[in-house]
Amino acid sequence: MRYIYGPVKSRRLGLSLGISLTPLKVCSFDCVYCQLGKTADKIKERKAYLDIQDILTEFKGYLESAEYKLNPPEYISLCGFGEPTLNIDISKLIAQIKKLLTRIPLVLITNSSLFSKIEARLDVLEADVIIPSLDAVTQDIFEQIDRPLADIKIEDIIQGLIALRKEFKGKIFLEIMLVRDVNDSLDYAYKFKQAVEKINPDKIQLNIPARSTAESWVRPPDKERLLRIKEILGPKCEIVA
Repeated sequence: MRYIYGPVKSRRLGLSLGISLTPLKVCSFDCVYCQLGKTADKIKERKAYLDIQDILTEFKGYLESAEYKLNPPEYISLCGFGEPTLNIDISKLIAQIKKLLTRIPLVLITNSSLFSKIEARLDVLEADVIIPSLDAVTQDIFEQIDRPLADIKIEDIIQGLIALRKEFKGKIFLEIMLVRDVNDSLDYAYKFKQAVEKINPDKIQLNIPARSTAESWVRPPDKERLLRIKEILGPKCEIVA
């Protein structure tokens, strides 16, 4: 299949069917830990990178398959090979999937880069769960770990997430990817805590690089550091690594 993959066993979601809304590495970031490799050309223009009707045709075929009937997924995940909110038709896809399949929750996994724009936030409000990333809370660390387009600012992303929490009625699981010697100091964990309290997600999910990464030097924090950061971030925090 071109647009759908899995279902695969996810550390966060159990058995999850993935749907990609963009071609490979159409993204606004070039994260050092990305398992898909490096982003050649970072993009933040929203447009119809893939035809929603083509994606829906493939999805309908999956729903008619023996695989789906014998082993249905626990979640449908909009994520895939790039940043899903870059596809300007994402709201149409969400609406159509929910018409076809009402009993399985629909999850959006996003790098949060477009949530400073009200139209991007409005386009995803019908999802059941949103898992936005927040790998940094200062511009210097943001540029080091996520390597965004030059005009994307971390403070705008944080403000966008604060606005999303007020507008979105579903669950928000805020993901923080921790990379050793980049964003895993205890001092930085307290800075994360300040931002996270403003965003007020339902959960905070600490993740670590576990597969191949875009940069070979990327390493996870040690277990003791991970547990200490979890403690600092409080009772909503869980380790999904």
